Amino acid sequence: MAAAAQALSGSGLLLAAAALALLAVAIGTDSWYETDARRHRERCRGFGHKRTDPPGSMSAPSSHLPLRARPPRALLPGRPPAPAPAAAAAALDSHCGRRFNSTVSGLWRRCHRAGYEPDSEELIRKGVIQRCTAVKYHYTSSSLPRNLPINITNTIRQDEWHALHLRRMTAGFIGMAVSIILFGWIIGVLGCCKQQELMQYVAGLLFLMGGTCCIISLCTCVAGINFELSRYPRYVYGLPEDISHGYGWSMFCAWGGLGLTLLAGFLCTLAPSLNTSRASVQKPRQENGAV
Repeated sequence: MAAAAQALSGSGLLLAAAALALLAVAIGTDSWYETDARRHRERCRGFGHKRTDPPGSMSAPSSHLPLRARPPRALLPGRPPAPAPAAAAAALDSHCGRRFNSTVSGLWRRCHRAGYEPDSEELIRKGVIQRCTAVKYHYTSSSLPRNLPINITNTIRQDEWHALHLRRMTAGFIGMAVSIILFGWIIGVLGCCKQQELMQYVAGLLFLMGGTCCIISLCTCVAGINFELSRYPRYVYGLPEDISHGYGWSMFCAWGGLGLTLLAGFLCTLAPSLNTSRASVQKPRQENGAV
């Protein structure tokens, strides 16, 4: 029983150390969310649209802003609805008015993907643009589009605050998770060295608490990404259908660290119960021997 308890405690500590390593890799890398705009850019080149936004920008707002663009033909009086090919060409033209680049995003930076776009790589080598820009954790009005109606501006401003709150929660809770897991790992190592079952049990509880914080952080991160993709107006903040996007390997490292943390907490809380059951079995034998 004692050997089994020690094995469970040691395994839990090893898993917790591996979880800390995975979480550290996830926090320090930028591949949480990835986009690939190569197919979209090729289609826009074939369409022959000339972009007017700044070169190298990751996603610059279009000049076709709400209440400023010409109404579609279907909305003009006396005009028949546009045929399907013309409507598709108009939709592609509106998307090509913005510059979409292949990017990777993390907790702290958003970067151009290396080797995906030769024109952006050339601008980066010349120093015209930077490969990475910092993710903002404070509110700035400079990110708001200009010359919009007041109701749309207020909606965008509220969405900015909500997105900022989600980013802060993601970074804050994953930082709390790492701190709690590290503290629990120290407590667990001391408990194994001093043969203190209570310290091992506390370490297991701390691992479970750190896993809970990690769950909140990752779920908030997913909610923040989905919120960014569904912001209004969609043609200013949404992504065209021909841009592939998804979670990167940094996100999977974080989820792997979460799984190992919960497993470590289960093992470390289970180990002291084996010694407790062993003591409860030995106690009647001592009483019978005394009689």
